[in-house]
Amino acid sequence: MSEVRWWPSTQGDVFSLRVRELWTEHLGRRLDILIAGCGRGDTIDLDRVETRVTGIDEDLPRLREAVHARTDLDARFLGDLRAAPLLPRTFDVVHVAFLLERVRHAELVLDRMVNALRPGGLLLIRMRDRTTAYGFYDRHLPRWARRLLWPRLAPAGAVGPLPAIYEQVASREGIHSYCLMRGLMIAEDYSATSGPALRGPHAPLTRAACRVLSKLTAGRLPTTHDEITLIIRKPQNHFARLI
Repeated sequence: MSEVRWWPSTQGDVFSLRVRELWTEHLGRRLDILIAGCGRGDTIDLDRVETRVTGIDEDLPRLREAVHARTDLDARFLGDLRAAPLLPRTFDVVHVAFLLERVRHAELVLDRMVNALRPGGLLLIRMRDRTTAYGFYDRHLPRWARRLLWPRLAPAGAVGPLPAIYEQVASREGIHSYCLMRGLMIAEDYSATSGPALRGPHAPLTRAACRVLSKLTAGRLPTTHDEITLIIRKPQNHFARLI
């Protein structure tokens, strides 16, 4: 299991660095990239790297406009992600941006994306951790409460509120178990704090609520992070489990 590290603000965009390294490994060949969860607007700095970028996300009103407004996508799909047109071994990089915690059947969706990844390709994941204090509040607040609180707690311009499903794979233990069962190699594992309510106008109140919950659970729901960032490689070994 890879070592868990903190993602310092001075480190820069580690995803961009790894994609550029992969591009160099491929001797400058065009990289086919899938951005899953593209409605949130997350991007990778791909300046001076030849790419073809496909974006997919759920067909929700709050996401539809954002997806169609993006100018960095060569192709896009909105709908049931279990039915997205993803052919086997067609992408060099799959970037899963804050998607796994907000979709049902998350492992099936992830299986389809891993199946679309070429051997030796990179799976780049950012997600909210269900086993943190912030994740607990996010997944247990009723839908009406999330809609009521979102304009007051989230930063201006943030897309949301989006569904908060948080199946088991949306946790560090869950994603590590998933990778172990699929024969995927976790190269890097980072923790960070990026929850919208922790960056909004009432961030001190949100942090205080998280600290109270952490104390009530004797630290089982920590406040040290709310985001997990992983760099995962699909092995070249033909004898590894292929999905």
